[in-house]
Amino acid sequence: MIEEHMKSEMLDTLQDARQTVVAKLDGLSEYDARRPLTLTGTNLLGLVKHLATWESRYLGEVFARPFPEPLPRWDDESLRGTDFWAAEHETRSEIVSLYQRVWAHADATIAELRLDSPGHVPWWPRPNVTLFDVLLHRVAETSQHAGHADILREQLSASASASVEPTPRHDQVLQAAKAWLT
Repeated sequence: MIEEHMKSEMLDTLQDARQTVVAKLDGLSEYDARRPLTLTGTNLLGLVKHLATWESRYLGEVFARPFPEPLPRWDDESLRGTDFWAAEHETRSEIVSLYQRVWAHADATIAELRLDSPGHVPWWPRPNVTLFDVLLHRVAETSQHAGHADILREQLSASASASVEPTPRHDQVLQAAKAWLT
């Protein structure tokens, strides 16, 4: 009983974070969806592609349930980091659709395995893991990237409109920060 409740809660949280990331693409031009917004080139569409790639690994290969479509190999040094941006031939709809297919595959893994089911993450210091360990990791990482997506989208929204005004809450936070610094 408790196991099903824990799986359900973690999966709901994961799904909320997944949907948050994808929703940040809504209303953006192709340019803005792909536009690098950090020194490392991070962009919104790249975050979606990255999450799709790694969720397929963690909730697929780690439990001997490989995702049935080809993806860049985690162990191919020449492809390292390419999951963080969309190539010219990759469309937004293709990447979002891939992520949604990965969700379905990952959700099936979660549904079919027990939380104490063993897996193997060769790139972790302690590679012998359980579904619980990996699911917790996926919730944390996807939620973290949802936060990144919030910030990236805020940068795009602010740059799209010269009339963006700080909110009253922004002013309160700014005043509190100034008071703390003095």
